[in-house]
Amino acid sequence: MLTTPADPRDAPRRIRVLWLVKGLGPGGAERLLVAAAGHHARDQFDITCAYLLPWKQQLAPELEALGVSTVCLGVRDERDIRWSRRLRKLLVTQPVDVLHLHSPYPAGIGRLVARTLPRRIRPRTIYTLHNTWGSFARPSRVLNGWTMPMDAADLSVSMQADATLPPRLAARTEVLVHGIDLDAVGALADPEGARRELGLRSDEIVFGTVANFRAQKDYPNLLAAARILADRCVPVHVLIVGQGPLDAEIRAEHARLGLESRVTILGERHDAVRVMSACDGFVLASHNEGLPVALMEALAIGLPVVATDVGGVSEAITTGENGALVPARDPIALADAVQVLVEDPDRRRALANGAAASAGRFDIRRTVARVEAIYRSVAEGAQL
Repeated sequence: MLTTPADPRDAPRRIRVLWLVKGLGPGGAERLLVAAAGHHARDQFDITCAYLLPWKQQLAPELEALGVSTVCLGVRDERDIRWSRRLRKLLVTQPVDVLHLHSPYPAGIGRLVARTLPRRIRPRTIYTLHNTWGSFARPSRVLNGWTMPMDAADLSVSMQADATLPPRLAARTEVLVHGIDLDAVGALADPEGARRELGLRSDEIVFGTVANFRAQKDYPNLLAAARILADRCVPVHVLIVGQGPLDAEIRAEHARLGLESRVTILGERHDAVRVMSACDGFVLASHNEGLPVALMEALAIGLPVVATDVGGVSEAITTGENGALVPARDPIALADAVQVLVEDPDRRRALANGAAASAGRFDIRRTVARVEAIYRSVAEGAQL
């Protein structure tokens, strides 16, 4: 029986999406993009990622390997507005159906750029709020407060982040907890190998943190807690993985507190999950958060968590189930919670089991399925 070859022109056109982000450094929001890239349906979506800062490009190769092409808009500082002209040129020469905005300042400008385009090539805009509204600089809050109503859809990564929005914006924003690739994270764990590499004894109790060297991560709080633990002779070693603008200040405080033998600053590591797997627990000292990727990764590899009760952290951590929550900016409370887990191995094991069991809530496949549904609806002209 003869069949007529399918005409490629009859195949449905892939929905064209452009992600816009400030940079592709190893931050939480950027790593969420990498996790999502690996699960988007390539036969249905053609995704490109544009970023502003060429010196923040560490994750670009990973996106490219996952089928998401990258374009650098090439400015040394986001305030150099020339990137907006380059974005407009990109949208004219390579039109897209959806412009998905992921950073607050670029989001505000990106919406205005989209509005200058002829209707026949004007993309619909979507925005994901990755942090609390109050964490943005005032100009970004003003700009987004004015322009967010232009979006076809707005998302927030946690209920707590959503709750910080002005009511008129919160009413139009959907909470969609962004997740991680649980299988990929699990495959990266190498506790014995990582311990050998780091020179850790098999019986040494280790807590780790992964957080960029920025003010919101409150490293002075963590280092003060480490000093308290050292003064109490609590046998715990702390590993720090991170990089960022406060590197020199954090290292200076580390030295001032005399923590060389108790706290190891590893700096930037591309194998942060592997390093975490060498630990017995995870600690987060932030005073402001959305829903940290490193926190979800810690749960996925079965680490009990001691964290400050800020942002969306309480949506992931329940005291007594998979960790302990403490007040922000309270190094004594942070030290107390870590000490309890160091000195009680049975409790540590129980919370580790709870951590692994709770990680399923953060499966990236669920997130991607919802985002793709939004892309389809928006590309068809619906206003969500």
